[in-house]
Amino acid sequence: MQSVAESLARLRETAESPVVSRLARAFADAGHELALVGGPVRDALLGRDVHDLDLTTDARPERTIEIVKPLADAWWDIGRQFGTVGARFGDETVEITTYRTDSYDGASRKPDVVFGDALEGDLVRRDFTVNALALRLPEIVLVDPSNGVEDLLAKVLRTPITPEVSFGDDPLRMLRAARFASQLGFTVSDDTVAAMREMADRIEIVSAERVRDELVKLLTSDDPRPGLELLVETGLAERILPELPALRLEIDEHHHHKDVYRHTLTVVDQAIGYEKERHPGDAPDLVLRLAALLHDIGKPATRRLEPAGAVSFHHHDVVGAKLARKRLRALRFDNETVDAVGRLIELHLRFFGYADGAWTDSAVRRYVRDAGDQLERLHELTRADVTTRNRRKADLLGFAYDDLEQRIKELKEQEELEAVRPDLDGKDVMRILDLKPGPDVGRAMKFLLELRLDEGPLGAEEAERRLRQWWTEQ
Repeated sequence: MQSVAESLARLRETAESPVVSRLARAFADAGHELALVGGPVRDALLGRDVHDLDLTTDARPERTIEIVKPLADAWWDIGRQFGTVGARFGDETVEITTYRTDSYDGASRKPDVVFGDALEGDLVRRDFTVNALALRLPEIVLVDPSNGVEDLLAKVLRTPITPEVSFGDDPLRMLRAARFASQLGFTVSDDTVAAMREMADRIEIVSAERVRDELVKLLTSDDPRPGLELLVETGLAERILPELPALRLEIDEHHHHKDVYRHTLTVVDQAIGYEKERHPGDAPDLVLRLAALLHDIGKPATRRLEPAGAVSFHHHDVVGAKLARKRLRALRFDNETVDAVGRLIELHLRFFGYADGAWTDSAVRRYVRDAGDQLERLHELTRADVTTRNRRKADLLGFAYDDLEQRIKELKEQEELEAVRPDLDGKDVMRILDLKPGPDVGRAMKFLLELRLDEGPLGAEEAERRLRQWWTEQ
């Protein structure tokens, strides 16, 4: 963490930014309070980049709109019943929320919204002490009713009120604890972890969309592993992603295999490493990380104890892809993400056949065709899946994949492999074979594609000759 002097300077810099200072003056002139709250204050104190500007005020939403409307380039009512108004000033966007002192009925996570009049009352209803920080504006006074600064210094996550009450009010906060453990690199306090374990079943009242959003934020953090481990340890994963704790397969003294759960976490770590190495500066790759997390979830269902102490998981790639698609749909992921992750899991074992023996050019073309637009991710996932401690074996697999990528590159340069198409199109087929649109044209196109994959480009003349020959044999 940066020094106290640097933290204060960073806070002042954020508070005195043109947008914040302009809003602070406008609210003060209108006779209302305004404070920078939560994440921006926390991140400024930690020396992290401040991206979102969250503000809170004693002004009711209608009054906030009256104050903001003349100043902003655009404004919108995010949820007037929840007291939040959004506004855009040039390239910067802010959210301004009225102080709240919500109450919950215990049956759902939707509160009965009650607007408050005091900043301190608003802060103590927040999720964690490190987020229950505010900077009064325009005087720039730090408000910390729950000793959040001390917890920042200690790198500890705890709730402003007892965790049982806090999580009872909003069970989603348990997932946020896991997410912040990964995002901030903080330890969750013992009493908070105990409450998460005791109240894990409460997460079931939270919508799938909200659970999904927290999982996405956790997985796209720099180090998802601590948060994932916390979800498994507390039993929360059993409710939202049961396939993950199911990987903790029993290992007996007679049948030996690697710990699939620990292997999976290592694959996630290594996939992130390859992602950063091969695409420096890019946004986190959610599809790759989901595929790494779920790539072996078919193993529990396919586990077989073989003679002589061996353990097999035949077809766990196919089974795992089906399970992954089902789970991601249940979590309301979009179809594109579901399909991409499913395809990566289906293909993640294909390479190991290459390592066992050289592939023909046809096999390489099929690998590329089947991977489609997921080829680069498949490269990274397959490399990340090598977690053996046997250095010789790891090196051999690494060299084999280097060779495969080089062959793909060479074939791509020779044949424009990414756009593998038959030498003739559908119109050519109908003209040559005197066909009308229908199943026979599709069969002919499939024949030509297989021919193209097996032998590479043939040219229109040779492709026509082979097509006529094939049609005569039908």
